[in-house]
Amino acid sequence: MAEEEAPGVLTAPPPGDVALMVLAIAAVSTSGPIIAATAAPALAIAFWRNAMASGLLVPWTLARHRDELTGLRPRERRLAVFAGVLLAGHFATWVPSLSYTSVSSATALVSTQPIWAALLARRTGHVIPRRAWLGIAVAVAGAALVTGVDVNVSPRALAGDLLALVGGFFGAAYMVAGGEVRRNVSTSTYTTVCYLTTSIVLLLVCFIGRQPLVGYSGNAWIKLVALTLGAQFLGHSLFNRVLRTTSATVVSLSMLFEVVGASLLAAFWLHQHPHAAAIPGLLLIIAGAGAVISTRDRAVAPALPVE
Repeated sequence: MAEEEAPGVLTAPPPGDVALMVLAIAAVSTSGPIIAATAAPALAIAFWRNAMASGLLVPWTLARHRDELTGLRPRERRLAVFAGVLLAGHFATWVPSLSYTSVSSATALVSTQPIWAALLARRTGHVIPRRAWLGIAVAVAGAALVTGVDVNVSPRALAGDLLALVGGFFGAAYMVAGGEVRRNVSTSTYTTVCYLTTSIVLLLVCFIGRQPLVGYSGNAWIKLVALTLGAQFLGHSLFNRVLRTTSATVVSLSMLFEVVGASLLAAFWLHQHPHAAAIPGLLLIIAGAGAVISTRDRAVAPALPVE
């Protein structure tokens, strides 16, 4: 199968991708409120959302894309598995960070994903103009305003902040790796390998951390199913879908709008009202994102590992 040209790191996404990303943002925005309302360990929730998704995807992919799945080239298979490990790392660092630092600080720091994505893009040969860096900084600052980030310098809070920051890096690296796989592999095949890998890694993490995986109430299982169908299938899977034609930097940047969506849902569902700076923060996210995607892409072709 011939390799396709990778999408430019700063080019505006196609209209179809924009529509899919809006739907994906709405879906992943339900993740935080559902997790907060589910009476189950956070890491176990992360495991089940990936395990349930894998349980549906594996038979579908075997029935519809068996030849592609079994015919994956070694590099594509390695990258898909690596993306799954990175996604597991994202869940395994960011989720525990919420137990050590404030939700606002953890959310703001994990929202540094577009910064990490741009740094990774630069590492692979792309040139990031100053205007784009400024736009990313403005958008991330807007996300911090929406969350009402606070400052706590206790050792415990700093450990949580570090975990959230690492979670942001893992999330960006997961997007970058997925973008490479999606150049030649269908969404179904890639997400099947990725989610199954994530499930296995998180299962090991849960066993090591002695997280109970069963014994939840019926209401908790209903929320887990809702999380799987919404945030996982419509959220992560649609983001994986657009990675074929929209760069990981722009996709990571669009995910900042999850902060806004989650804040609005938390206000209506959990009565956790957003901070007064939420509206200015939203405007900064919009302005920063606009500055990035309107910047002329002067990227070179990304460097690809040699077999």
